[in-house]
Formats: sequence, structure tokens, C-alpha cells
Amino acid sequence: MNRIFLPLKHCRFALLFIAAMSLYVAKAQVRQQPLWTADGKSIINSVQGEIVAVEVSDPQQRTVLASRTDLTPAGRNTPLPVVRFSLSEDGKLILINTNTKRVWRYDTRGDYWVYNRNDRSLRQLGASFPESSLQYAKLSPDGKKAAYVSGHNLYVEDLATHTISALTDDGTDRIIHGTFDWAYEEEFGCRDGFRWSPDSRKIAFWTIDARTIRNFLMINNTDSTYSYTIPVEYPKVGEAPSGASISVVDVQQGNTVEMAVPGDPVEHYLPRMEWAANSDELIIQQLDRRQQRSTLYLANASTGSCQPIYRETDDAWIDIKSRWNDDDPSGWEWINNGKEFIWVSEKDGWRHLYRVDRKGNEKLITPGDYDVIGINRIDEARGYIYFSASPENATQRYLYRVKLTGGQPERLTPADQAGTHHYNVSPNGTVAFHTFSSHELFNGGEVVSLPDHNVLVKGQTTRPPATASKAEFFTVTTADGVNLDGWMVKPKDFDSTKRYPVVFYVYGEPAGQTVTDTYGIGHNRLYRGDMAADGYIYISVENRGTPAPKGRTWRKSIYKNIGTLNIRDQAMAAKEILKWPFIDSSRVAVWGWSGGGSSTLNLLFQYPEIYKTGIAVAAVADQLMYDNIYQERYMGLPQEDRTPFVQGSPVTHAKNLVGNLLYIHGTADDNVHYQHAELLINELIKHNRQFAFMAYPNRSHSINEEEGTAEHLATLYTNFLRQHCPPGGK
Repeated sequence: MNRIFLPLKHCRFALLFIAAMSLYVAKAQVRQQPLWTADGKSIINSVQGEIVAVEVSDPQQRTVLASRTDLTPAGRNTPLPVVRFSLSEDGKLILINTNTKRVWRYDTRGDYWVYNRNDRSLRQLGASFPESSLQYAKLSPDGKKAAYVSGHNLYVEDLATHTISALTDDGTDRIIHGTFDWAYEEEFGCRDGFRWSPDSRKIAFWTIDARTIRNFLMINNTDSTYSYTIPVEYPKVGEAPSGASISVVDVQQGNTVEMAVPGDPVEHYLPRMEWAANSDELIIQQLDRRQQRSTLYLANASTGSCQPIYRETDDAWIDIKSRWNDDDPSGWEWINNGKEFIWVSEKDGWRHLYRVDRKGNEKLITPGDYDVIGINRIDEARGYIYFSASPENATQRYLYRVKLTGGQPERLTPADQAGTHHYNVSPNGTVAFHTFSSHELFNGGEVVSLPDHNVLVKGQTTRPPATASKAEFFTVTTADGVNLDGWMVKPKDFDSTKRYPVVFYVYGEPAGQTVTDTYGIGHNRLYRGDMAADGYIYISVENRGTPAPKGRTWRKSIYKNIGTLNIRDQAMAAKEILKWPFIDSSRVAVWGWSGGGSSTLNLLFQYPEIYKTGIAVAAVADQLMYDNIYQERYMGLPQEDRTPFVQGSPVTHAKNLVGNLLYIHGTADDNVHYQHAELLINELIKHNRQFAFMAYPNRSHSINEEEGTAEHLATLYTNFLRQHCPPGGK
């Protein structure tokens, strides 16, 4: 992780900022951002076993909120390893999450402790429950209670008496209270499934009824004499979703009221819910199963009655907040004392911000032909919204602000810092943590004032070695008249009179971009060695349908076209690239993972005249076997039209394999099941298509478990590529 440069007088405090920014930059791993104090002047973070508040403008000013001694339980010699933490609203209580265990992708089970700064006591929540079994513990706003989930039931614990009360008692592997099933978590980003009311008297929570969803059985052949199955509740495409409901429970009385959201619960989704800026109402978003109709309801917490206030439709699909809020759908952006909220919509062809009142009346506040990438902060006191956008270059990202009344945005990121910027803006909108990345450098740990963007604390700039080959960005126009962005890394000793092999890196689906102006772009983590030094040209091209900020038409052209339109865009771009005089068209490889693995297979099968070698990892081989939320969002319902699913699936085209294929899959992949590998293998065998295959026993979708896995996978990848797509200019 990058170090942070500070003036000499600040060096002994640098570690605090290093930790803060490390957590911010790498939050995908630990999911804990540094916490701002309410006044926006300090950050609070965990550093070397302590929880410390540090003034942003003067790191010498620090306050230890909980020392190593404070965080050491009675009878132990070492403090609790702090994975993540939160504070009560008055700052007197610190909730510590530790001893975490993985649930699917994230370590959302663990132990929780509460440290009281007044009496310096440290007590474990839910001490009578099994180790590492609590999820999403939260302190009540008044700091008197804590609520958490264990065993799919919701509990509340009195912090004074330590009395634990069950708010639900029928939770099972199929009746899920206060959290979500696999599909909601994976595809909507929903994990934490309950909310305290502002007055601390009630809790609103989701219940998922997955009793109609069948288990998919993964098999473990290696960890015991007899194999055993691992069930994963998993709704395949075409199968009705889990039913979802939302209820409000009175914490003191225990009585529960279910919200009467209209419609069949197994034909709709409820991906968002929050208290509606008071303790009497909830605001709920409902999506129909096709995810083309969104309705916002105000729900009476006492009676359960629901009133629709805002509706939106789209011929393709509607994204929820997780797509424009760093994969987190929680929170609701209320303004004007709860009379209005900020909403994001693509209804005019671009992703824009709107003000919406409690009757559904709206006002566009970011007009123009550009996309809002994400909201960074709403500074209502000064009348601004800070947001990310890049109107001129879809590979980059900058900070803007616009008045809450609407108008033209003001760019705050300096014009001479071309690249990708991330900001964690303070609550008062005057200071931000700032990281700046491009293909040429990474600047981490910087603190800037806003809106002038003056540097208060300098970060350290990291650049690649002078001998390293840098990515070059280009645009290619296909025969279909589509302009596609791309990057290319040339060989170190590039000679324009020679022809070089080309390796394409591809993803190609709506879940991610590959062509971004960020540090490390063009590096292949699976290649053992230096591709540029060995004589490869490494390229990635961004096809239509990826989430680049190029407008609704760009993103949603892939509707019912996964496996066809994105594949054609990639192939047509490759055809143009192969016309370049330094490309050897006889040595063309492509590789990708997950959706990129699917694209790799489709490119190899559908365009064998272009792609000679392919390495596909954890691919969806048959779209009819993936989960319903993702696949139906982008492809429709198969019972209404199976043709797009069949035409876009690699198994349909496997008979066309001519080149060299290496297929890789983990047998314990709970996301893209190992089933896909065997379906593909059967089809290749049926048509006598020869290929190489590697199964990694008991590895998940990331194929990173167990000793030696990463090294073996990289070696396998590299050897296959070098054998079938030899490096070097000719």
C-alpha cells in the first residue's frame, strides 16, 4: 500500500493518514472507510490497535478514543483486532466488529463488542450466541440498545441490563430476517437488512421468503473420506424470485406490522427501504420482476398502508442505488427538512440528479448531455451537491458540484490532473480525502480543501519504473460505425517494422469497465513475467453495454443482446486492429474472467477466423443456468423469449471451436456454478473439439483459496499463452 508523504513535523502522525487512506482506497477488502466527525474537521480510524481521531488540517492534533488497553477484554493479553467499527451519535460508545467470517463474498459474520468511553467498560454483544455468528450489529440512535442478526433472526440487546430479546423467532435457512439471500446480496448489493427508527423505538426490517427456491448442490470430494454436498439457495433464471416483505417491529412491545406493499411479492423486488426522514413512515422502492418499472411508496409504520408517490419505467432496465453509490444501496438523500430527496434517473437519456418531493413532483438539477457517475456528498447548508462525472472522456472521473437549485456543474478537480479521481468528502463539504490515479501515476493520501482544491496534506506520488511500458489510449471505429475506447501496451523494444502477437483482455458485460485511465491499467496479474518485455501487445477495448458514462443508449443497447452485440463490437474492433501493420494476425489471443470468460468463449467460437487462442476463467457457459436477478435484468424472462439466451450462450456455439482453448473453473463456485464447465465440456466432446481444462477443487469464483493456488493458476495461464501464442516480434 502506498505510503503518505508529510512534512517532517508531521511524520509521527503519518501512520494515521496512511491507515485512513489505505482503508479508503482498499475498502473492497475491508469495507471500512475512515469516519468523519460531525463537524468535518477530523477523521476517526483504527491504527495499531487503537481508535484515534485526528484533525485533518493538523495531524498533530489527535485524540485517542480507545487505547489498546481499553480494547483488551478481561483475561486477554492483546486488544481486539478491529475489522470495522462505528460510533454512537453522541460519540460515547464505540461498536467494534472483530473475529469475522466469510459469507459468500464478504466477511459479514463476526463478534461485536461495545466500548463505553465514559466508564471505559468493554462488553461483548450476544455473548450467549455461537462465536462469529452475529451480523450487522448497530447501536440505536439514543445509544441505549443494539440490534443484530443471528441465525436469520433479529435481536435487540439492552446495553444497561444486557437483556437480549428476540424480535423474530422463525428464522431458518429459508425464512431470512434482517439480511438477504444469495441473489439479493450478489445482484442488488443488499446485505444489512434492518434500520433503526430515528427515535430508537422501532426497527424496520426485510424478510426474505426463499422457501420456493431450490438448493444448488456443490460437492466437496477432498475434505473427507466420503464426499458431501454444500447447498446454496440459488434462484436460476426463469424461476420466480424469493418473496420479500418489509415489517416494522416495536422494540419495547414486540408487536410487528408488515407493510402492505401492493403486488405479488414473488413477482417483485424490494431493493431499497429507509425511514422517511421521521419515525412514522418508511420509503420503499419496488421493482417489478423484469426490473423495468420502479415505484416508490411512503409506508405508514403503524398501519402498514402504502401510498405510491413516484413511478418510473424503462424499456430495458432500471438501476438501483448500488450502481451509483459504490455498490451500497443503503441511505436516502433527504433535503429540505425531509420534504424532498435527491433521486437518480436515466429517463432523459443520461444519468441525472433530480429533486423529488413527497408527492412525487420532480425537478432536474443536472441538465446536459453527460452522466452523473456517483454522488459524493450533499452539502445542504451551502446549497451544493458534490458528484463525480467525466463529460469529455468516459475512461476518466472528476469531481463536480452543482447547486441544489440546479444549473451548470462546476468542475473542482484541477484541469492539469487528467485521470481518475476519488473523493471522500467531509460532512460540511469543505475538506476531502483525495486519490488521483492515471495510467502514468498514483497519488494517494492527499487531503484537499473544497471548493478550491488546495492541498492541505500532500500524498506520495508513485510512478511506474522508467523502463516500464505505459498504456496508450486509442479509439477504434468499427465497420458498424461505433467508436470504441481502448488501451494498448506495446512491447518494450517495439519495432514498427515487425509484427507482434496481440492478447486481448475482455469483460464486456454491464457489471464493469476494463478501459479506465487508472494506475496499473495494462498489467496482467495472471501473467508470470513481463508481457511487454517478452514481446506481447496487450489490448483491451470497451464495447457497448458496459457501465461507461456514455449515456443510456450506450449502456442499454446490450438489453437482450449479451453474447451477441458485445461480442460483435469486440470482434469488429479486433478486425480494425488487425489491420495495423505491427499486428501478427496469426497470433491473436483473448482472455477474461466471469463475464469476461463468457465473452472469451463467444469470441473464440463465433469468430474463429480472428481469435486463435483463448483462456476463459469461471465463465457463464449457458445463460439459462445463471441467477434470475442478473440475467433477467439484462435479457428478459426466458419463458417469454428464450432466443436471446440461447443465441448469447457459448454452449450454443461451442461446435465452432477451431483454435486453442484453456478453460478454468473452481468446483466450489457459488456464483457461476461448476455446472457451466461440465455443460461446456459435454458440448465440446459431442463435437470432438479438443481443448485444455483445469478444475480447481473447492475454490470459489475468485479461485484464490488454499495454498499454492495463485501461483499455480498464473503458471498454467502463462505456459498456455506462451505455447499457443508465442511472444516476440517477427
